[in-house]
Formats: sequence, structure tokens, C-alpha cells
Amino acid sequence: MNTEILGIIFMYGAVVLLAIPLGRYIGKIFTNEKTWLDKIFNPLDNLFYKLSGIDISKEMNWKQHLVALLTINAFWFILSMFVLTNMSWLPLNPDGNPSMTADLAFNTSVSFVTNTNLQHYSGETGLSYLGQLMLMLWQFISAGTGIAICAVVFFAMREPKVSSPSGRDREGLLGNFYFLFVRSCTRILLPLSFAAAIIYAFNGTPMTFEGKDTVTTLQGDTVQVSRGPVAAFVAIKQLGTNGGGFYGPNSTHPFENPNYFTNIIETISIFLIPIAMIFAMGFVLKRRKLAWTIFGVMTIGFLCLVIPSVYYEMQGNPAISQMGIAEPNGSMEGKEIRFGSAASAYWAINTTCTSNGSVNAMHDSMTPLTGMFTLLGMMINCFYGGVGVGFLNFYVFIILAVFISGLMVGRTPEFLGKKIEAREMKIAMLIALLHPFLILAGTALASFLYSGNPEAYSGWLANPGFHGFSEMLYEFSSSSANNGSGFEGLGDNTPFWNIACGLVMLLARYLPIIGPVAIAGILASKKYIPESAGTLKTDTATFGLMVFAVIAIVAALSFFPALTLGPIAEYFSLY
Repeated sequence: MNTEILGIIFMYGAVVLLAIPLGRYIGKIFTNEKTWLDKIFNPLDNLFYKLSGIDISKEMNWKQHLVALLTINAFWFILSMFVLTNMSWLPLNPDGNPSMTADLAFNTSVSFVTNTNLQHYSGETGLSYLGQLMLMLWQFISAGTGIAICAVVFFAMREPKVSSPSGRDREGLLGNFYFLFVRSCTRILLPLSFAAAIIYAFNGTPMTFEGKDTVTTLQGDTVQVSRGPVAAFVAIKQLGTNGGGFYGPNSTHPFENPNYFTNIIETISIFLIPIAMIFAMGFVLKRRKLAWTIFGVMTIGFLCLVIPSVYYEMQGNPAISQMGIAEPNGSMEGKEIRFGSAASAYWAINTTCTSNGSVNAMHDSMTPLTGMFTLLGMMINCFYGGVGVGFLNFYVFIILAVFISGLMVGRTPEFLGKKIEAREMKIAMLIALLHPFLILAGTALASFLYSGNPEAYSGWLANPGFHGFSEMLYEFSSSSANNGSGFEGLGDNTPFWNIACGLVMLLARYLPIIGPVAIAGILASKKYIPESAGTLKTDTATFGLMVFAVIAIVAALSFFPALTLGPIAEYFSLY
């Protein structure tokens, strides 16, 4: 078997083997069971609770959880805006990088607050070290809030009379958000990031506060090379499905991703916590079969995207082949030779099926159908997804599938002993349709502006035509999926793109959190109906197939007309 394919199988197998015990550990973190790290982190957690005045014994309902999440996000957004617009005179700026403009600072702050990490700037020249540290902190906070709010939904899904972490009966109460948030950061994200950062540092990734270094290249040229606290930044960017690069080229840069070994660690890091969260749900609910059913559906969807992507990139670009140029290594335009075409395609689907958005190759240079599959990963936005919020997106499709299945068999729809009624369905459909609306409406507006006056907006598209349309479609898909990657032929550091993408990121982050949490909270307050012979089993292959069909119909088919105008049309234009 091809060694590149073996590398992909190894990476996926390793992440699943690691995710199962990690999921059990995360489940214990949520339910406040003893773990071997308690002696290390209990004092740290208690210090945070004391300094913040948090009473972890105070239970919250779903509305209070959302208020806490939004308050934390609003506070750090304001602080981020202040730092980014004043970097030039603030400390930790050895290279003298300038402050950001207001529109770019807005886009960047929103981007990191929402776990998107869309970057309309080049990291090493666009930020001071203080700015990088601020954004690195946000990568912990945004990931931690996503994990914590997902735990709230897990608690809402449990059967009644199950004790909450504080020991109280959880009738209408779903734990304490601050308790879950602090533990998600200190006991999940921090230790994993520390271990990963050590690996990166020992493999050549910089970890310093010194400024640029003078380096003599192999050609004998003397150049200034940017450095910084890169290893720590890279660790949390991958594990928190953040994806923001310390350098402009992200993980194509040899300092962010020095070799194939670090490429393996970074690739595993992208998927590790999103998959572990599925098994954490099985542990919390004591429904491991349901967890495996959800994992199976997500995996089938993921494989439907990754297998053809790897195939097409390994086959090469037909336009280059027609020029008589051999492509023994596959399509290598925009890729690093140290990773190869297969591992680059695998990373591309990894990063777009999650809300990670980091890159180890330029997606803009992918063959057309691989570009389409990266778009589909973000458009569907629930095959593993981001830390915590990936499950919330999938939860909406579960509710839709339960309701449709109930109607098909002539029985009141129920999920885990709770009736699914009109109010929950209205919320679920609004959230399911929000994502296509934001992507398609944004792309339509951008296309209208460009086509109406291409000279005024000539800086937008380096590749007008089918590919240029794909670039705009990709930008709004990435923003709405809280992904952050891009087709970098698009000139996106303009007031229009900064503000438009910023608004899309805000709506696409918080409404899909509010909706599933509201559904879960409403269901948690309903009367529990014990399972009977007529109860729809949600942990079977049949139900898994139903969920997959709903995802395909509601999500994927919504985007087919747009995809025909972009990557599909570009594909046929090559022949």
C-alpha cells in the first residue's frame, strides 16, 4: 500500500484510539468525578473561583448558562479590541509592528472570540507579541466556552433524578457554567496544549520573546526571520479547533510545522477533542451505543469527503498534465514537499470538517473537486465539528430526524424520553436554515457588488470567473462555519470583507449555540416518558441512516446550485 495512504490510516486510527479514553476523562471532568490530575488542578481551579467570586454550588438553568457565556465573550471582545488597536505603543513589540485599523481589529476580535480565527492579516507582521498572546488566550477561552456549553446540553439530555456535579437534583437546573468553563480550560485544554507545545519546541518551533533573528540562507542571502512564542500558540490553535496561524502561511510555515512528525501531531490534534466529546456524551448519559451511532454517522460523512479528496490530489492537475508535465507526486501546486499531496488533502478535510481552519497547504490551489469537498465540510458543519459546538450542530439534526421519523410511524416524536413538539421544531429549523442563509446571502451580495462594478472591486479577485466565485463562496462558508480557512486568492482585508465576515461570524457562532441549548433546556423541563415497545430507538443503524439523510437533504442540497457555479463548473472547464 502507498506509504502516504498508510500515514493517513495511522493518523486517523491514532486519533480514535486516543479519543476514547480522553472522552471518558472529559466525562469525569463534567460530572466532577475523581481523576488523577485533581491534586494538580484543584488548587488552581479554587484560586480562579476565589478570585472571580464564583460559587460553584449555584446551579443554573439554560438561560443563565447562556447569559454567562455571552458575558464572558463580550468582556474579552472589548479587551481584544483595545489591545489590537493600540499594539504600536503597548509592550512586547520588539519588531515595531503597527496597530490594526478599526475594521480589521473588529474582524480579528470577532474571529477569535467566535473560535473562527479568520485572519485578514499576516500574523508575523500584523501583530505584536502582546497581540499574539491576547489571541492565544482567546483560543483557550473560545474553546473552553464551547466545551462547557456542550456539557450543559449533555446534562439536559440525561434522565431525571440524576445528580448534578454539586450533588443536587437537577430538575430544571443544569450545573454551573463557570465551573464547567474553568475545568474545560485547566483540565482539558491546558495539559494537552502543554504536552503538544513541548513536542513542537523540541522539533524546532520557536518559543521566545526575542525579536527577529538574522539568518543566512543556503543561497547566501542575509534575511530577517520572525520569531516569537510560536510553540504555545500552535498547540492551542490545533487542540481548540481554533486554527489561527502565528505566521501568515499558517502550518505551511516551517516554524509552525517543521516536519512530518509535527504534521502528524498537529493533524491528530485537530480531531482529538471533537471526537472525544462524542464519547464523553456516551459516558455522561451512560449511553455508549448512542455515542457510537453518532460517531458512525459523522465518520461516514467524513469518509465521503476525505476519500475522493485524497484521490484527486494524488492524481494531479489535468491542466498541468495536458502541458506535458509529469506529476508523479500528485498535484503539488501550493503544497509542501515534506508533507505530500495525500497528507495535505487529508489535513484539508480534517480542518474543514471541524471548525479548525488551519492549513498545511493552500486550499486555493487544490483541484476543483477537492475544493468543493472542503466547502462541503464547512457547509454541512456537523461531521465532528468544533470542540463542543460540533455536537450542538449535530444535535439539531438529531431533533429534526426524530421529528420526521415520528411522523413517518404515526407516533408523537420523542428523544431520550422527552416529547419533541412544535416549539422545539421551530427553533431547530431556524438554526438549520440560518447557516445556508448566511453563506448564500453573503455570497450573493459580494457577487452583485463585484459584477456591478468590477473595476472598483478589482482587488477582490485574483482569479475572476468560476474560481473567483468559489473564493467568495469559500470566505462566507468559512465565516459561517466558524472555520477561518480561506481561498487566499481573495483580497479580503477591506472594510466590506472585514465587517461583512465579522457580522456573519457573530450570528453563526451564537445563534447556533442559543438554539440547541434552548431546545435542550426546554426538553429537560418536560415530563419524562419511560421507554416502551413503541419508542423510537435512537441508537440504531436505522436511525443513524435517517440522521444522515436529513443532513444530506437539509444541509448539503441547499448548496448544490452555488457549488455548480463554482467548483463544479471549474472542474468541467479543465476538460
